[in-house]
Amino acid sequence: MKYDIIIIGSGPGGYVAAIRAAQLGRRVALVERAEAGGVCLNWGCIPTKALLRSAQVYETCRAAAQYGVEIAGDVRPDLEKIVARSRSVAETMSKGVQFLLRKNNIDLIHGFGRLKGPGRVEVDGAEYEADHIILATGARPREMPFMPVDGERVITSKQALALTRLPASITVVGSGAIGSELAWFYAALGAKVTVVEYMPRMMPLEDEEVSKAMERAFRKLRATVLTSTTVKSVRVDAEGMCEIDIEGKKGAETLRSEVVLSAVGIQANIEGIGLEEAGVAVEHGKIAVDAFYRTNVAGIYAIGDIVPGPALAHVASAEGICCVEAICGLDPEPVDYTTIPSCVFTSPEVASVGFTEQRLQERGVAYKAGRFPFTASGKATAAGERDGFVKLLFAEEDGRLLGAHLVGAHVTEMLAEPTLARALGATAHRIARTIHAHPTMHEGVMEAAEAAMGQAIHL
Repeated sequence: MKYDIIIIGSGPGGYVAAIRAAQLGRRVALVERAEAGGVCLNWGCIPTKALLRSAQVYETCRAAAQYGVEIAGDVRPDLEKIVARSRSVAETMSKGVQFLLRKNNIDLIHGFGRLKGPGRVEVDGAEYEADHIILATGARPREMPFMPVDGERVITSKQALALTRLPASITVVGSGAIGSELAWFYAALGAKVTVVEYMPRMMPLEDEEVSKAMERAFRKLRATVLTSTTVKSVRVDAEGMCEIDIEGKKGAETLRSEVVLSAVGIQANIEGIGLEEAGVAVEHGKIAVDAFYRTNVAGIYAIGDIVPGPALAHVASAEGICCVEAICGLDPEPVDYTTIPSCVFTSPEVASVGFTEQRLQERGVAYKAGRFPFTASGKATAAGERDGFVKLLFAEEDGRLLGAHLVGAHVTEMLAEPTLARALGATAHRIARTIHAHPTMHEGVMEAAEAAMGQAIHL
């Protein structure tokens, strides 16, 4: 069968690209070997947020007395029911993607897709043709030889989303978004959590001030955070406990916990999809592409976690739209990788876009920083959620927003404003003079801009 465009992989890059192509009048097929929606909808972003919401509800119930609410009896988390709800949410979203595909007359082909050469795709023995083929095969948890995953005691994020019994103790190796979110979830439910991070600070890609704030938040939750620490080996002893040999600030130690969660990053799914046979170039474990996601082979494209750039669902979606619009001759703007929003759904949440202070200092860029702590926010105080701050970084030269870094309740929902402001080149003056509704957490963005101008009113 002949299509205009075949896309391999139905994650946030693949299915969004498919729908945009269909909107532009192309005949489209989408190949998927597992559930529609890819890892994000089924084993990543969405089910994780469902778990975290359950933990937040549990925390709110435990703190009910602080709000003048009495709860009779014990409040206990039921991990089996929490996981069941999470899986139900994921299933609902996957069905939603399938509905969108049908609505847009996109053929969903189930099976493992691989290139058979330019214009040809094989799916479990059947062959299809297309003028254009987009690879969107995503990524999987990276496995390390010193930390062999068995799926029971040493697990990845996928198994961590489906545990039916709360472990008494869990060691999380890696403190990026995945590791931090799952560490917070299990700590909030009452497990003894230890976070081991190789870099000098937790959440090492975030602004240093954010990292320090989150280390304090985790310690407040009674989680142990070990930074500048290397995991040497992980093994399971005769009692079924994990022994983790580490070397850190105190020298060599051995930790023990029921479960070890490996959250040391991801690995692109590029094996076995026919890259070598088709002659598609790979560099440093990722498929090499240009600004419109064309590979070195005419008619073959790649987007998402398998190409250089941040491995984020919303980035894959943006790349998919850009790629398809270029194929269809719409002359789209290339994706701006300096304006990619990033969120971590711990409690407090973390949200950021643009440059960190450390990056600006490394580049020698003169800037002004404006800060607003949520302790000064009426809405945050009324809600009992005063932890965190808003920090905005503006260019000294012309006042344009260079970066935004937020810690606090619901800050992931607040991030759209600074992201749009950065994309449009908004200045501190423009943000400060934009009237923000009162009382809201969003006022913190305005207040931080005022602080950068030396006009702070509420500090």
